[in-house]
Amino acid sequence: MAEKGSKSRAGTDLRELLRVPGGKPVDLAAYDARETPAGPGGKRAGETATAALGTPLADLQERLWAASTAGDRRRVLLVLQGMDTSGKGGTVKHVIGLFNPSGCRIHAFKAPTPEELEHPFLWRVRKVLPEAGELGIFDRSHYEDVLIARVRALAPPAEIERRYDEINAFEKSLADDGVTVVKCFLHLSYDAQRDRLLKRLDRPDKHWKFNVSDIDERALWPAYQQAYEIALERCSTPHAPWYLVPADHKWYRNWAVSRLLLEHLAELDPRYPEADFDVAEARRRLLEQ
Repeated sequence: MAEKGSKSRAGTDLRELLRVPGGKPVDLAAYDARETPAGPGGKRAGETATAALGTPLADLQERLWAASTAGDRRRVLLVLQGMDTSGKGGTVKHVIGLFNPSGCRIHAFKAPTPEELEHPFLWRVRKVLPEAGELGIFDRSHYEDVLIARVRALAPPAEIERRYDEINAFEKSLADDGVTVVKCFLHLSYDAQRDRLLKRLDRPDKHWKFNVSDIDERALWPAYQQAYEIALERCSTPHAPWYLVPADHKWYRNWAVSRLLLEHLAELDPRYPEADFDVAEARRRLLEQ
Protein backbone atom coordinates (compact mmCIF):
# COMPACT_ATOMS: atom_id res chain seq x y z
CA MET A 1 0.00 0.00 0.00
CA ALA A 2 1.33 3.42 -0.98
CA GLU A 3 2.30 5.28 2.16
CA LYS A 4 3.79 8.75 2.06
CA GLY A 5 7.38 8.60 0.99
CA SER A 6 7.16 5.13 -0.54
CA LYS A 7 9.53 4.44 -3.43
CA SER A 8 8.70 2.92 -6.77
CA ARG A 9 9.85 -0.66 -7.15
CA ALA A 10 10.20 -1.92 -10.68
CA GLY A 11 8.82 -5.39 -11.24
CA THR A 12 6.84 -5.38 -7.99
CA ASP A 13 3.58 -7.32 -7.88
CA LEU A 14 1.22 -4.36 -7.69
CA ARG A 15 -1.34 -6.41 -5.81
CA GLU A 16 1.10 -6.79 -2.94
CA LEU A 17 2.14 -3.15 -3.04
CA LEU A 18 -1.35 -1.62 -3.05
CA ARG A 19 -3.27 -4.18 -1.00
CA VAL A 20 -4.90 -2.93 2.19
CA PRO A 21 -3.99 -5.46 4.92
CA GLY A 22 -7.46 -5.53 6.48
CA GLY A 23 -8.26 -6.01 10.13
CA LYS A 24 -5.97 -3.12 11.06
CA PRO A 25 -6.88 0.55 11.53
CA VAL A 26 -6.48 2.55 8.32
CA ASP A 27 -5.34 6.18 8.35
CA LEU A 28 -5.89 7.61 4.87
CA ALA A 29 -3.89 10.71 5.79
CA ALA A 30 -0.82 8.46 5.91
CA TYR A 31 -1.14 7.64 2.21
CA ASP A 32 -0.10 10.23 -0.35
CA ALA A 33 -2.60 10.48 -3.20
CA ARG A 34 0.16 12.01 -5.38
CA GLU A 35 2.42 8.96 -5.12
CA THR A 36 2.95 6.62 -8.08
CA PRO A 37 4.12 3.32 -6.51
CA ALA A 38 5.97 1.12 -9.03
CA GLY A 39 4.67 3.44 -11.76
CA PRO A 40 6.26 3.79 -15.21
CA GLY A 41 7.78 7.21 -14.39
CA GLY A 42 5.73 10.14 -15.62
CA LYS A 43 2.58 10.89 -17.59
CA ARG A 44 3.90 10.09 -21.08
CA ALA A 45 5.53 6.85 -19.97
CA GLY A 46 2.41 5.95 -18.01
CA GLU A 47 0.09 6.45 -20.96
CA THR A 48 2.41 4.41 -23.18
CA ALA A 49 2.60 1.63 -20.59
CA THR A 50 -1.18 1.57 -20.19
CA ALA A 51 -1.69 1.29 -23.94
CA ALA A 52 0.84 -1.56 -24.03
CA LEU A 53 -1.29 -3.50 -21.54
CA GLY A 54 -4.13 -3.53 -24.05
CA THR A 55 -2.95 -6.54 -26.06
CA PRO A 56 -2.33 -8.94 -23.14
CA LEU A 57 -5.54 -7.80 -21.43
CA ALA A 58 -7.60 -8.38 -24.57
CA ASP A 59 -5.99 -11.79 -25.04
CA LEU A 60 -6.77 -12.86 -21.49
CA GLN A 61 -10.32 -11.54 -21.77
CA GLU A 62 -10.90 -13.54 -24.95
CA ARG A 63 -9.52 -16.67 -23.29
CA LEU A 64 -11.77 -16.13 -20.28
CA TRP A 65 -14.82 -15.80 -22.55
CA ALA A 66 -13.79 -18.79 -24.65
CA ALA A 67 -13.32 -20.92 -21.55
CA SER A 68 -16.86 -20.07 -20.44
CA THR A 69 -18.26 -21.70 -23.59
CA ALA A 70 -16.89 -25.00 -22.29
CA GLY A 71 -18.38 -24.59 -18.83
CA ASP A 72 -15.76 -22.52 -17.01
CA ARG A 73 -17.79 -20.31 -14.63
CA ARG A 74 -15.00 -17.92 -13.70
CA ARG A 75 -15.44 -14.18 -14.17
CA VAL A 76 -14.02 -10.92 -12.83
CA LEU A 77 -15.73 -8.07 -10.98
CA LEU A 78 -13.95 -4.71 -10.78
CA VAL A 79 -15.33 -2.48 -8.01
CA LEU A 80 -14.46 1.23 -8.22
CA GLN A 81 -15.02 3.45 -5.20
CA GLY A 82 -13.75 6.91 -4.37
CA MET A 83 -14.75 10.46 -3.59
CA ASP A 84 -16.41 12.60 -6.25
CA THR A 85 -13.95 13.44 -9.10
CA SER A 86 -11.61 10.60 -8.06
CA GLY A 87 -12.02 9.21 -11.56
CA LYS A 88 -14.40 6.28 -11.43
CA GLY A 89 -15.94 7.22 -14.76
CA GLY A 90 -12.56 8.09 -16.24
CA THR A 91 -11.22 4.70 -15.22
CA VAL A 92 -14.13 2.98 -16.94
CA LYS A 93 -13.48 5.00 -20.09
CA HIS A 94 -9.72 4.52 -20.29
CA VAL A 95 -9.24 1.09 -18.78
CA ILE A 96 -12.29 -0.76 -20.05
CA GLY A 97 -11.53 0.70 -23.47
CA LEU A 98 -8.67 -1.80 -23.58
CA PHE A 99 -11.17 -4.68 -23.57
CA ASN A 100 -13.76 -6.01 -26.00
CA PRO A 101 -16.95 -4.24 -24.82
CA SER A 102 -19.10 -7.25 -25.73
CA GLY A 103 -17.49 -9.14 -22.86
CA CYS A 104 -17.99 -6.37 -20.29
CA ARG A 105 -20.97 -5.67 -18.05
CA ILE A 106 -20.84 -2.13 -16.66
CA HIS A 107 -23.18 -0.78 -14.02
CA ALA A 108 -23.14 2.65 -12.37
CA PHE A 109 -24.95 2.67 -9.05
CA LYS A 110 -27.10 5.69 -8.32
CA ALA A 111 -29.32 6.49 -5.36
CA PRO A 112 -31.64 3.51 -4.68
CA THR A 113 -35.01 3.60 -6.43
CA PRO A 114 -38.25 3.17 -4.44
CA GLU A 115 -38.38 -0.47 -5.62
CA GLU A 116 -34.78 -1.11 -4.52
CA LEU A 117 -35.45 0.40 -1.11
CA GLU A 118 -38.13 -2.23 -0.56
CA HIS A 119 -35.47 -4.97 -0.71
CA PRO A 120 -32.29 -5.79 1.26
CA PHE A 121 -29.42 -3.56 0.14
CA LEU A 122 -27.62 -6.34 -1.75
CA TRP A 123 -30.68 -7.17 -3.85
CA ARG A 124 -29.92 -4.67 -6.59
CA VAL A 125 -26.27 -5.74 -6.65
CA ARG A 126 -27.02 -9.41 -7.24
CA LYS A 127 -29.11 -8.49 -10.29
CA VAL A 128 -26.17 -6.99 -12.21
CA LEU A 129 -23.33 -9.38 -11.42
CA PRO A 130 -21.19 -10.54 -14.36
CA GLU A 131 -22.02 -13.82 -16.05
CA ALA A 132 -19.46 -16.57 -16.66
CA GLY A 133 -16.60 -15.32 -18.84
CA GLU A 134 -17.47 -11.65 -18.38
CA LEU A 135 -15.68 -8.69 -16.85
CA GLY A 136 -18.09 -6.79 -14.62
CA ILE A 137 -17.43 -3.19 -13.61
CA PHE A 138 -19.20 -1.40 -10.76
CA ASP A 139 -18.97 2.41 -10.80
CA ARG A 140 -19.78 2.76 -7.09
CA SER A 141 -21.20 -0.37 -5.53
CA HIS A 142 -22.74 -2.03 -2.48
CA TYR A 143 -20.23 -0.06 -0.42
CA GLU A 144 -22.39 3.04 -0.81
CA ASP A 145 -24.57 1.42 1.85
CA VAL A 146 -21.79 1.75 4.45
CA LEU A 147 -20.34 5.01 3.10
CA ILE A 148 -22.94 7.65 2.25
CA ALA A 149 -25.42 5.73 4.40
CA ARG A 150 -23.06 6.14 7.34
CA VAL A 151 -22.19 9.78 6.68
CA ARG A 152 -25.78 10.83 5.98
CA ALA A 153 -27.33 8.55 8.62
CA LEU A 154 -29.56 6.91 6.02
CA ALA A 155 -29.86 3.76 8.14
CA PRO A 156 -29.70 3.05 11.88
CA PRO A 157 -26.15 2.59 13.21
CA ALA A 158 -26.85 -1.03 14.19
CA GLU A 159 -28.02 -1.79 10.64
CA ILE A 160 -24.89 -0.26 9.12
CA GLU A 161 -22.73 -2.31 11.50
CA ARG A 162 -24.44 -5.50 10.32
CA ARG A 163 -23.81 -4.60 6.70
CA TYR A 164 -20.03 -5.00 6.96
CA ASP A 165 -20.45 -8.67 7.85
CA GLU A 166 -23.11 -9.07 5.15
CA ILE A 167 -20.75 -7.60 2.57
CA ASN A 168 -17.94 -9.93 3.61
CA ALA A 169 -20.22 -12.96 3.45
CA PHE A 170 -21.56 -11.84 0.07
CA GLU A 171 -18.09 -11.38 -1.40
CA LYS A 172 -16.98 -14.73 0.02
CA SER A 173 -19.93 -16.37 -1.75
CA LEU A 174 -18.88 -14.67 -5.00
CA ALA A 175 -15.32 -15.95 -4.64
CA ASP A 176 -16.62 -19.46 -3.94
CA ASP A 177 -18.69 -19.24 -7.12
CA GLY A 178 -15.73 -18.32 -9.33
CA VAL A 179 -15.85 -14.52 -9.19
CA THR A 180 -12.50 -12.75 -8.82
CA VAL A 181 -13.36 -9.52 -6.98
CA VAL A 182 -10.94 -6.62 -7.62
CA LYS A 183 -11.82 -3.69 -5.35
CA CYS A 184 -10.04 -0.39 -6.04
CA PHE A 185 -10.33 2.61 -3.75
CA LEU A 186 -9.29 5.62 -5.84
CA HIS A 187 -7.52 7.73 -3.22
CA LEU A 188 -7.89 11.43 -4.09
CA SER A 189 -6.56 14.36 -2.08
CA TYR A 190 -8.74 17.19 -0.81
CA ASP A 191 -6.84 19.77 -2.86
CA ALA A 192 -6.99 17.72 -6.05
CA GLN A 193 -10.75 17.40 -5.72
CA ARG A 194 -11.11 21.17 -5.45
CA ASP A 195 -8.95 21.66 -8.55
CA ARG A 196 -11.03 19.18 -10.54
CA LEU A 197 -14.29 20.78 -9.45
CA LEU A 198 -12.94 24.22 -10.42
CA LYS A 199 -12.01 22.90 -13.87
CA ARG A 200 -15.60 21.79 -14.32
CA LEU A 201 -16.72 25.33 -13.56
CA ASP A 202 -14.14 26.79 -15.95
CA ARG A 203 -15.42 24.75 -18.91
CA PRO A 204 -19.00 25.21 -20.15
CA ASP A 205 -18.89 21.73 -21.68
CA LYS A 206 -18.28 20.32 -18.19
CA HIS A 207 -20.99 22.24 -16.34
CA TRP A 208 -23.35 19.30 -16.72
CA LYS A 209 -20.99 17.27 -14.53
CA PHE A 210 -21.09 19.84 -11.72
CA ASN A 211 -23.68 19.82 -8.99
CA VAL A 212 -23.86 22.61 -6.42
CA SER A 213 -24.37 19.91 -3.80
CA ASP A 214 -20.77 18.85 -4.49
CA ILE A 215 -19.69 21.90 -2.49
CA ASP A 216 -21.79 20.78 0.46
CA GLU A 217 -20.39 17.27 0.23
CA ARG A 218 -16.83 18.65 0.53
CA ALA A 219 -17.77 19.97 3.96
CA LEU A 220 -18.28 16.32 4.94
CA TRP A 221 -14.82 15.26 3.73
CA PRO A 222 -13.58 14.16 7.21
CA ALA A 223 -16.69 12.06 7.75
CA TYR A 224 -16.31 10.39 4.36
CA GLN A 225 -12.64 9.69 5.00
CA GLN A 226 -13.55 8.03 8.27
CA ALA A 227 -16.29 5.99 6.57
CA TYR A 228 -13.81 4.78 3.96
CA GLU A 229 -11.22 3.95 6.61
CA ILE A 230 -13.74 1.75 8.43
CA ALA A 231 -14.85 0.02 5.23
CA LEU A 232 -11.25 -0.63 4.16
CA GLU A 233 -10.36 -2.04 7.57
CA ARG A 234 -13.47 -4.19 7.97
CA CYS A 235 -13.88 -5.41 4.39
CA SER A 236 -10.38 -6.04 3.05
CA THR A 237 -10.33 -9.84 3.21
CA PRO A 238 -8.17 -12.61 1.72
CA HIS A 239 -10.90 -13.48 -0.80
CA ALA A 240 -11.70 -9.86 -1.70
CA PRO A 241 -8.96 -7.43 -0.63
CA TRP A 242 -9.08 -3.70 -1.18
CA TYR A 243 -6.39 -2.00 -3.26
CA LEU A 244 -5.59 1.62 -2.43
CA VAL A 245 -4.81 3.36 -5.75
CA PRO A 246 -3.37 6.90 -5.48
CA ALA A 247 -5.55 8.93 -7.86
CA ASP A 248 -4.23 12.50 -8.02
CA HIS A 249 -2.39 11.54 -11.22
CA LYS A 250 -4.97 10.25 -13.69
CA TRP A 251 -2.35 8.48 -15.80
CA TYR A 252 -1.15 6.51 -12.78
CA ARG A 253 -4.70 5.63 -11.74
CA ASN A 254 -5.44 4.23 -15.20
CA TRP A 255 -2.17 2.31 -15.37
CA ALA A 256 -2.50 0.87 -11.86
CA VAL A 257 -6.07 -0.40 -12.34
CA SER A 258 -5.10 -1.89 -15.73
CA ARG A 259 -2.08 -3.58 -14.17
CA LEU A 260 -4.13 -4.94 -11.27
CA LEU A 261 -6.59 -6.47 -13.72
CA LEU A 262 -3.75 -7.95 -15.75
CA GLU A 263 -2.21 -9.57 -12.67
CA HIS A 264 -5.52 -11.11 -11.64
CA LEU A 265 -6.37 -12.37 -15.12
CA ALA A 266 -2.88 -13.78 -15.62
CA GLU A 267 -3.19 -15.68 -12.36
CA LEU A 268 -6.53 -17.12 -13.52
CA ASP A 269 -4.75 -18.20 -16.71
CA PRO A 270 -7.92 -19.10 -18.66
CA ARG A 271 -7.39 -21.56 -21.50
CA TYR A 272 -9.02 -21.95 -24.89
CA PRO A 273 -11.17 -25.10 -24.84
CA GLU A 274 -10.08 -28.03 -26.96
CA ALA A 275 -12.08 -28.73 -30.10
CA ASP A 276 -14.93 -31.16 -29.59
CA PHE A 277 -14.81 -32.23 -33.26
CA ASP A 278 -12.33 -33.81 -35.65
CA VAL A 279 -10.25 -30.84 -36.84
CA ALA A 280 -8.53 -32.77 -39.61
CA GLU A 281 -11.84 -34.08 -40.95
CA ALA A 282 -13.36 -30.58 -40.90
CA ARG A 283 -10.35 -29.24 -42.83
CA ARG A 284 -10.65 -32.06 -45.40
CA ARG A 285 -14.31 -31.37 -46.01
CA LEU A 286 -13.73 -27.63 -46.44
CA LEU A 287 -10.91 -28.20 -48.93
CA GLU A 288 -13.13 -30.50 -50.98
CA GLN A 289 -15.78 -27.83 -51.47
